[in-house]
Amino acid sequence: MHLMITYLKRYKLLFFINVISVFGFALVELGIPTIVAQMIDQGVAKQDTAFLYQMGAWIVCISVIGVAGTILLGYCCAKISTSITRDIRNDIFKKVQSFSHQEINTFGVSSLITRTNNDAFQIQMFINVLLRTALLTPVMAILSMIMTIRASLPLSLVIGSTIPFIIIGVYLVAKFSEPISEKQQESMDALNRISRENLTGVRVIRAFHNDAYEAKRFDKTNQSFMQYSKKLFKLMMITQPLFFFLMNLAAMAIYWIAAGLINDGSLQVGALIAFNEYLFHAMFSMMLFCTVFMMYPRAQVSAKRIEAVLNSESSIQQASQAVTSDVISKISFEHVTFAYPDGEEPVLKDINFQVKKGETIAFIGSTGSGKSTLINLIPRFYDASAGDIYINDTNIKDIDIAWLRDQIGFISQKANLFTGTIKENICFGKQDADEEEIIHAAKTAQAYAFIMEKEQGFEEMLSEGASNLSGGQKQRLSIARALVKRPQVYVFDDSFSALDFKTDAMLRKALKQETTQAITMVVAQRISSIMDADQIIVLHEGNIVGKGTHKELLKNCTIYYEIATSQLSEEELSYE
Repeated sequence: MHLMITYLKRYKLLFFINVISVFGFALVELGIPTIVAQMIDQGVAKQDTAFLYQMGAWIVCISVIGVAGTILLGYCCAKISTSITRDIRNDIFKKVQSFSHQEINTFGVSSLITRTNNDAFQIQMFINVLLRTALLTPVMAILSMIMTIRASLPLSLVIGSTIPFIIIGVYLVAKFSEPISEKQQESMDALNRISRENLTGVRVIRAFHNDAYEAKRFDKTNQSFMQYSKKLFKLMMITQPLFFFLMNLAAMAIYWIAAGLINDGSLQVGALIAFNEYLFHAMFSMMLFCTVFMMYPRAQVSAKRIEAVLNSESSIQQASQAVTSDVISKISFEHVTFAYPDGEEPVLKDINFQVKKGETIAFIGSTGSGKSTLINLIPRFYDASAGDIYINDTNIKDIDIAWLRDQIGFISQKANLFTGTIKENICFGKQDADEEEIIHAAKTAQAYAFIMEKEQGFEEMLSEGASNLSGGQKQRLSIARALVKRPQVYVFDDSFSALDFKTDAMLRKALKQETTQAITMVVAQRISSIMDADQIIVLHEGNIVGKGTHKELLKNCTIYYEIATSQLSEEELSYE
């Protein structure tokens, strides 16, 4: 509830208008039956035509006010609920953007999508009903009870006797629905996860002919979601017939008692008709009250899930006095150790090296040796568990994060492109790049030729996930995207793996001219891609086991020599 109140405060004026419109609606629903009762008991009974016309005019006026109030009520409810949902989704998205990889892994991508879409929608539905009924219910209930007591005290006691049963029913429904709602949302997370895995991995699934298995896996989770939904809907739906059953019992008792009162002359027919209207509105208000409380547990579950995201603090924190620099002249790792939060052993252990402006440093090693983890520490996707990383002579934790990442051209291991044109993807890191810069970056990345083969050239649309490009084409566009930014630090995380040897050689030659005034860091599996590096670091199980140039490592590092012999010819291995 705290979450909803926080966002509701942003729309105080609309909320005030909503309150006013509630009283307009109540005026119609309760005022007209009162006037009709007077018309029957005073106008019709006494044949007073003037009184009937007078009361008819009042009904018209009240109806106009009521229609205006109802329209205004509907508008305010819709405007506030949809605006709050929009704000929640925007805030979740902004919050997730500030998360480190650790928080994203903790929540899970599928769960974050569910919280942004489905949970926010649950809040929207609840707030819409809440605004219609939270104020309307007490106003209608209190006024109805007052009017029933004025009409007939004995009959009002019948209505009063039903209230305890309604309250008990509401409490029981709320108690049983909350845990079911939690399970339902968890099942929704699982559904989104499996759907996402199947859509992104559809080629693998078909290649292994596992369509049937995946269909069964999805069906199992879908069945689980259906079961929880059925339990929830059954619980919700059973309350309405029980409510009407209770209402009909009360009506029967009222008619029974009213017959005797009319016979005694202590109750008039018009008053009974009005009383029936009051009864309906009193009971209907209680039913709306029940609806709100039945929806509340589910909305509360969604609110807690959203608050968990909004209240989470990123493990990557900005320093209170963050600094920037004009030039990055060197990067230093001093006794850096890193372990993932859920890992038992450190992935990197006591890493020490330094790279200066204009130099290229490369990292090579077996799978799982910590190469990609190491370079993920530079843009602060993670922070070191121990030791320090320095930009120039300033600890990386004291540097402004936005500035730091703006100085880095990061080309990840998996080329991630976005739906849009090729030009838009290349300009992702520099929105104001001119045509000359875009073409130059594309040519340097060896992407210009295949781009011009496209029908629309740089305006060619990329499909979702850039599925209309090959792996090598994606990598070259990713490199062009970094080049057009002209960063001070280039980080290539195995970014040449999908390129053929000829394109790889041409690309490295072109890059060498572009990176003379920058720091270049390369993770590679191919020794041919890093032979010309100023410094090569060999990693094995998180430790540095070799450091030097290609020729030095061939002499001094057994692991590097073994990798080299598996990839290079005898002539290339010659270091004399």
